[in-house]
Amino acid sequence: MRSEQEADRALRLYADTVRRICMIHLKNYADTEDIFQTVFLKYLVSSTAFASEEHEKAWFIRVTLNACKDLLGSFFHSRTLPLSEVMLQPAAQEAEHQEVLEAVLSLPEKFRDVLYLHYYEGYTAPQMAKILKKNVNTIYTLLGRAKDRLKAKLEEDGYGSQTV
Repeated sequence: MRSEQEADRALRLYADTVRRICMIHLKNYADTEDIFQTVFLKYLVSSTAFASEEHEKAWFIRVTLNACKDLLGSFFHSRTLPLSEVMLQPAAQEAEHQEVLEAVLSLPEKFRDVLYLHYYEGYTAPQMAKILKKNVNTIYTLLGRAKDRLKAKLEEDGYGSQTV
C-alpha cells in the first residue's frame, strides 16, 4: 500500500491525464469518474516499483486504457441506456414493450427462461445449457419453439407479425 504522500503526488501529476483519456474513450462524465477512482485505487494497492517518472506515467496510461476498454466491453455497459433516453421513449413504445412482456410472461416457464436469458441477458445457447443444466441442442429447440409461440401469441393478440 502506498503512502498518502505518494498518492497526493500521483494525483497532482496524473489526474488530468487519466481524466482526459477517460473522456476521450468514454464520452461520459460519470463513467470517467468511476474509472478515475478505479485507476487511482489500483495505484494505491499496487506494489509496482517504477524505474522512472516516465515508467510511472506509462503505467497510469496503460491501466486507464485497459479500464476504459473493460468498461466499454462489459455486458452491463452494452445493455444499458442513459436515463435521458429511457425517459424520452414515446408512450406507444412503452405500451408495445408492455404487450411483448405480457406475451412472454404468458408462455410456459421453460420458454420464458430461454427467451429471457437469450434476449435480455445476452447468453448464447451453450451458456444457457450450462446455466439450465440441459443439452445445447435442447436449448436450441426450446429457443426456436419459444420464438414460434411468442410470435403466434403476439399475432393472436392482434399485435401484427413481429420479428422475434
